[in-house]
Amino acid sequence: MFIRSTFSALILLVLHSLTQVKAKVFNPETFTLQNGMQVVVVNNPRVPVVTHMVWYKVGSADEGVGETGIAHFLEHLMFKGTKSRKPGEFSQIIARHGGQENAFTSRDYTAYYQTIAVDKLGLMMSMEAERMTDLVITPEELEPERQVVIEERLSRVDNNPSAVLREQINASLYLSHPYRTPIIGWRHDIEELKINRILDFYKRFYRPNNAILVVAGDITAKELRPLAEKYYGIIPAGAPVARAPIREPPQKSARRVIHRDKRVRQRSWQRTYIAPSFNWGQREHIYPLEVLANVMGGGGSSRLYRSLVIDHKLAVSAGSYYSGDTNGPGKFTFYASPRDGVSLETLEKAVQEEIKRIFKGEISYNEIKRAKERMQAAAIYARDSLSGGGRILGAALATGIPVDEVEAWPELIGAVTSEQVNNAARETLDLRHSVTGLLLREPG
Repeated sequence: MFIRSTFSALILLVLHSLTQVKAKVFNPETFTLQNGMQVVVVNNPRVPVVTHMVWYKVGSADEGVGETGIAHFLEHLMFKGTKSRKPGEFSQIIARHGGQENAFTSRDYTAYYQTIAVDKLGLMMSMEAERMTDLVITPEELEPERQVVIEERLSRVDNNPSAVLREQINASLYLSHPYRTPIIGWRHDIEELKINRILDFYKRFYRPNNAILVVAGDITAKELRPLAEKYYGIIPAGAPVARAPIREPPQKSARRVIHRDKRVRQRSWQRTYIAPSFNWGQREHIYPLEVLANVMGGGGSSRLYRSLVIDHKLAVSAGSYYSGDTNGPGKFTFYASPRDGVSLETLEKAVQEEIKRIFKGEISYNEIKRAKERMQAAAIYARDSLSGGGRILGAALATGIPVDEVEAWPELIGAVTSEQVNNAARETLDLRHSVTGLLLREPG
């Protein structure tokens, strides 16, 4: 199992008129079953293989008080038994047919997938449909899996100083939004989750009208529709799942988080700003922020890397990234790790100078042009992946982004102007809306 909090920048989109948009990326086919389940097909006939995915519109942001980690815990338990299959049988069948499987939980969705020969797709759909409705959780299965989740938290977070810092930054960045809690959950909540509460969560969110079926590979919508109707179409729709928008109060104060640990081998500095996303804040800034992140931190030719690593030799790494593919607030982050002998104070001042240059409008037309070309090229390369298009489209639909807008991505990126990038930077990079994190080595 693994956790995904975000996907490719290809699903970060704004509400633009589509009447002038002609660009296409994955050319998917779509339809909806009578029970409300959305279906997306991404045809890729290079090899007789498909990736079958079911996305549920539920993640850690949907958890209640005292149940952090329940969405991820349930993801683990979905690999246990059903009314007609023994615990572990699901995975054994997939392995026996030469397939691969996994799942992931994010703040906004949970997804399950299998990659297998196309002639075994019906079998995968029958098993996935069964665990959508007939999951069985017993105390004998629950407790060992609880220890697996706790161990995962220990290895991925508690024993990783960088992960601890990120967790603390998130807790400080969001004042009230549930994004402030970790996807894997707080340990004390994981230890207390009971079977009844997990099953209630399962029955509330795991239903066809709160799910998206995505199949990518050697199949067409015409071929898939009979299978989808046979296995998923017969499942009754549940009550509509309402996900009320959660407000984040205005942020008025800059914050700093300092984490010290004697296991730290490389000190680091980062600053994260709360930022617009597709469903939160000023949507017109989403594309410009993507371009800005690429200009400032998109690899070895980016502004931060050239300035801090190559020219001034203050850092061993530096960059930036933007996450706006969410239901709630997004994030814009700058980061850098100093060379030996360089203080974090010196490094911070250097990054701040680069940010000031943004405010002065010093990003050139050619820099923005090159960034957009790099991003549009990435969209072309994404077509080569068997499952990449399915993942991007599934994540988009799970966060309320229509397929047509995903397909319009290259042209919408191409329309970003220098003025829009500068405006987005001035609106977003407000120190009062940020958390600065320092990772330091504890003596001894």
